Order: sequence, then C-alpha cells, then structure tokens
Amino acid sequence: MEQRVQETVFVATFTNGVLDPAKPMLGPVRDGGFIVANTAPGCWGPMLTPAIRGGHEVTQPVYVEGAEVGDAIAIRIKSIRVTSLATASGNDQMMAGRFLGDPFVAGKCPECGTLYPETRIEGIGATAIRCAKCGADVAPFTFTNGYTMAFDANRQIGVTLPREAAERVARDGRKYMATPEHSVQNPVVTLAPHDLIGAVARLRPFMGQLGTTPSRPIPDSHNAGDFGAFLINAPHEYGLTAEALEDRTDGHMDINRVREGAILFCPVKVPGGGVYLGDMHAMQGDGEIAGHTADVAGVVTVQVHVLKGLQLAGPVLLPVAEDLPYLAAPLTAAEKAAALAHARTWGLDSIEETLPVSFVGTGADLNAATANGLERAAALLGMTVPEVMNRATITGAIQIGRNPGVVTVTFLAPVERLEQVGLAQFAREQYR
Repeated sequence: MEQRVQETVFVATFTNGVLDPAKPMLGPVRDGGFIVANTAPGCWGPMLTPAIRGGHEVTQPVYVEGAEVGDAIAIRIKSIRVTSLATASGNDQMMAGRFLGDPFVAGKCPECGTLYPETRIEGIGATAIRCAKCGADVAPFTFTNGYTMAFDANRQIGVTLPREAAERVARDGRKYMATPEHSVQNPVVTLAPHDLIGAVARLRPFMGQLGTTPSRPIPDSHNAGDFGAFLINAPHEYGLTAEALEDRTDGHMDINRVREGAILFCPVKVPGGGVYLGDMHAMQGDGEIAGHTADVAGVVTVQVHVLKGLQLAGPVLLPVAEDLPYLAAPLTAAEKAAALAHARTWGLDSIEETLPVSFVGTGADLNAATANGLERAAALLGMTVPEVMNRATITGAIQIGRNPGVVTVTFLAPVERLEQVGLAQFAREQYR
C-alpha cells in the first residue's frame, strides 16, 4: 500500500553504519516539508562498537516526494539543539589485530576472530569494551590524548573534567550523552579520558553528516572522497573500485559551516533522495585537526525542497553570512555604487551582479579535494577551472572542512550563472 505523504517526518531510528539504497526509507516527506531527527553521537561511540559497520550511527534516510535521480534537494537547516550533558573525544590510535583492513568499518575480535562482534561494557576505562562472545578487550581504537567535557545547562560552554568527574560521567554514560533510545553505540564517556583538564570551549553546533543516500552501499563515515579512498580495493565486504567511489554523495563533510541557518544542496542519486543526518558536533575549528571533536546527541530540524533537473556532482553550500570569507561577503550598496563609479572612469558601463556560493570538494588529500571542488564549481556554472581559481582568489577562499581531504571553494559568482542553474533565488534570500 502506498504510504501517505507527510508534512513532517520524525526520525528516531538509525542505520547499522552503512548507507544502503536497497534498505527501506522513512516518509515520504512532501516537497517543502520538514524532517525532525533525534541524532546519535558520531565518531567515537560507533568506533567503539564494532557491530556498527560504518564508524558513525546516522539516521534512517527519508524519502522526499518527487525527488528523482538527476535532481537535487535543498536542505534548509532550521535548528540544531544539543541534548548531551557531556561527551568525550580526542586523538585516536588504531589497535592492531582488532579489524580487517579498516577499524572504522570491519572491527574484529582479536581472540575469537568474530567479525563485527557484539559487545558489552564491563566497568569503565580504556579496556571496558568487551566481546560479548569471549570477553576479550575488543575496541578497535584507543586514545592517544583524550578528554571528557561537560556542558552548561544552556549548552553555551564546555569544560574538560578531571579524573574523578570523568569517571562519574563514565558510570552513567547513556544518561550524560543523552543517547537516543534506538542507538546501539557504546558511550565514549565510558573510557573516562582526562588528559585535558579545565580547558574551556564555546559551543557552536553543526552537522558532521548531512546529505543524501549514495547509489551503492557505502559505510557512512566513508561517504566522502577522503575516507572513501580507504574503501578502494579494501579486503572487507564494502571494498570497491575507484570508479565505484564516484557513487558517493559526500554527506560526511565535517564542515563547521553546515550549521543552523545554512542551506545545503545535495545530489539525488537514488529515488527519493534518502536524506539522512548524524554526527552532530558541539564545536570544531576548521580542519578538525585532532581527527575528532566533541560528538553529541541532539535534535535537528530541516526543511527540504526538490530542485528538478539540477544535476550536482557534490554538495553546494550557502553558509550563514557571518561564516563567509571576508572577500566573499556580498557587496553592500555603498560598495556597489563606489565600484560602478570607478568602473565608469575606465570606460565600463556596468559591473557584475554577484552573490556568494560555496562548493564542497573531497579527495584523498587536500590538494585532490581542492581540485575536485574547483572542477565541480566550473562544471555547474559553465566556467573554466582557471576562471574559478581567479574568482576564488580575489573574491573568496579555499577553506578546510576536514583534514585530510574536505574543502569548500567559496567565491562571489555572477547572478546570471546562478539563475541558469536555479540557485539565485536561494542565494538572494540567504544574503538579503
């Protein structure tokens, strides 16, 4: 029986870490409708739970009414609210013998050899995650330098905790992390890391994972050009070819500008699009240079719009105005008037009308990611790559989302080109 199209779809269920287009979707949500999701923490919790096969635990995808392969979906981020009371994070170290090729994807018990083993928690600390079958210490990762962070009631400030407080949090991990009911991850706070004590950080939450479902099964954390490179010729069941990696949708970006108020445009590679969310971060500097940041649970509301025939190679972002590079900020009326007056002294009768746009590029390293973003921008806007390079140099910037291989190519684009692809109205509304 055909399902009724819904104005709002509420999401509280998760994948097993793999984005699989053959799996059922929720919805459908109507074109112009809303998705409200209670998301689970990403990164460390799933990384300590080898039964989750993707390194993250993202929401079950939602089918968007009218979205067909070759379209795009505009996702307006209406609100992001952190619900976790505390979290833990830090640099990671892979544990030899506890995975098959990739510790994010194919965890393995070092004693009984079980692949994707179920686990149980015994006590707290670095060896608390145990194989449910044989009892071995089974976590595929450990910390090299880690911290436990508690948030104030208004979720504005986080403070890293000393050992005694970290251990108190560890004993009631699901409560402090506000882990959603259907999440199966082991709370990372169970490890009680406490190498940083008394450090203070401001909260500015954003979504590390937001996007559409790829056209082949891909582990969620590897739905990007950098992490995805580890799938090429991998020995586990999710290994693929370099050509097959082009089926990704780059939903795992870790770009801190994908936050409340931003608009993200995503390619549709399967019927209905399959919009999913996850990996909310409480804060992150450009580059996520530690490899991980403060992963939290939270409630997210987005609005979706189908853009027919807008074929995107990867995500396109309209950040909130204050997140734009200085050179990419929209010109003020006074600046336009001054520029036009100056242009006329040189025989020009007009100047370009421009608005900001930001193209996501991913690749095995930052150079490859930059080339990918430049190529995507050129292809969509009908420019050459050298022209995009010039525009990004004098009216924008290349910004790192995640090291080693996610960037944004941001610049002031001619409104005429944005009109041709259907993005101008969104940009006008975003930067009016």
